[in-house]
Order: sequence, then C-alpha cells, then structure tokens
Amino acid sequence: MSQTQRSTTKRLVKKLLFTVVGMFGFGFAMVPLYDVICDITGLNGKTDDQNVAIQEPTSIGERLITVQFLSQNSAGMDWDFGANDAQVKVHPGEVKVVSYYAKNVHDYVMTGQAIPSVAPNEAARYLKKLECFCFQEQVLQPGEQVEMGIRFFIDENIPEHITKLTLSYSLFDITDYESSESAVTLR
Repeated sequence: MSQTQRSTTKRLVKKLLFTVVGMFGFGFAMVPLYDVICDITGLNGKTDDQNVAIQEPTSIGERLITVQFLSQNSAGMDWDFGANDAQVKVHPGEVKVVSYYAKNVHDYVMTGQAIPSVAPNEAARYLKKLECFCFQEQVLQPGEQVEMGIRFFIDENIPEHITKLTLSYSLFDITDYESSESAVTLR
C-alpha cells in the first residue's frame, strides 16, 4: 500500500470514528432534548409529573369539562389494565379521584410503570395531578390485582374552547428479571 493510500485510509478511519462518537453522543442527548421540546411546546401531551406540591384550588366554577380515561399496554406487557370509569365530568377547580385497575396475570413478580399522555396537547398544562400511581413503579406479585388512584383537578384558567380532554396511560414492563425475586411491592 502506498503512502498516499495509507494517508487517505487514516483520514477515512478518523472521520468514521468521529461520526460514530458524534452519533453516540447525539443519541444520549435526544432524551433530554425531547423532554425540553415537549415542555416548551406541549407536544405529545406530556404532563408535568414532577411530584411537587400543587396548591389545591379554592374556587369551583360552573363550567363542566369531560375527562376521558384510556389505557393501553406496551408490547410485551400483558397485565389486565384499565380505567374503572370511562369518563367523568369535572368542574374546573374541583378535585376529583378516579382509579385504574391492574392485575399481574403471570406466575412471577412483575414491575410496571405507567406513562401518561393528555390530548389535546394544549390541555396538558391545565390537568394537575395531586396524586397518581404513575409517579411510582407498580410491583405486583403473581396473580395480584390492585386499584390505583389518581387525584387531580383541572386548572380554572383552562381555555373556554377545551370542553373535553383525554388522559391516557401506557403501561410498560420494567421488570428487572434478575432481581425480581427480591422485589418489594410499592404502592
């Protein structure tokens, strides 16, 4: 191999290594960038699930908002999972409690995590969850069934054109199968 070919090959290898390192770094940066973009724009109906103290409302208006509840299991998660009520009507400012159910249909311990989404996207900033099963992992023993609550209110400042919103939960299997024998139930 000539000196020119070696030099060209070295440059190509350096460029390829730089590209691989850059792609790897970009992959790590995608999750925080996605979260920032969703927070700024309200895309994907992401709700603010930071467990911060939210002041409960003091006044309840006359208006009614319909809140629909949906559920779905992600691929590989086949618990029985769903809302106990398909929908409720809520006055902005009224604190409401609803529940979902989950049952581990397997003969081994599993851990699930629910990820919320709100539609329309604009409504996500007005749905305030005071308590939610989605704030923590759910560890269920074989055949165990639980009721999981959500305590929420709709902010009084919700725009007039929003009369209905949908709160949807996707349930994911986050079981650490190596340590599932020693799992502790969190609820």
